[in-house]
Amino acid sequence: MYAVPNVRGAILHMLKGFRDFILRGNVVDLAVAVIIGAAFAAITASVTADIITPFIAAIVGAPDFSNLVVHVPTLRHVVPPNPLPAGYIPPGELHVGKFLNAVINFLINAAAIYFMIVMPMKYVMAKFETPAVATTKPCPECLSDIPVDAKRCKFCAQPV
Repeated sequence: MYAVPNVRGAILHMLKGFRDFILRGNVVDLAVAVIIGAAFAAITASVTADIITPFIAAIVGAPDFSNLVVHVPTLRHVVPPNPLPAGYIPPGELHVGKFLNAVINFLINAAAIYFMIVMPMKYVMAKFETPAVATTKPCPECLSDIPVDAKRCKFCAQPV
């Protein structure tokens, strides 16, 4: 007769391992970072669409910068479907405005992350960093790097 494995115990063991994994600090920190990042991305998208894009459009003279399209000649005539599906892009159209909006969003996000997270963290980490102890010193005669405890230079044999 076959032995029935302890399924309940195996499931409880897996659930305990999953709980320990979820409650580790790194996973919780990552979840918080993803949520804050999504909210921040919405803010930067709004800044780009509502402030920066109209400002650039006023300089360029186009009323709506996000609808900036470059038409490229195609090799054959394509009949568009009828009715047009939502989001249909005819062949030969390059939506440069949408791409520029995405680039501006990326640059705003990158600058904000750098100046609000990376720079302060470098400053804080520098306070806690202990200076490294020198393990070598220059030889006074030949200027080669030699160990601090050396009594003679291994390159020029001069006493140090």
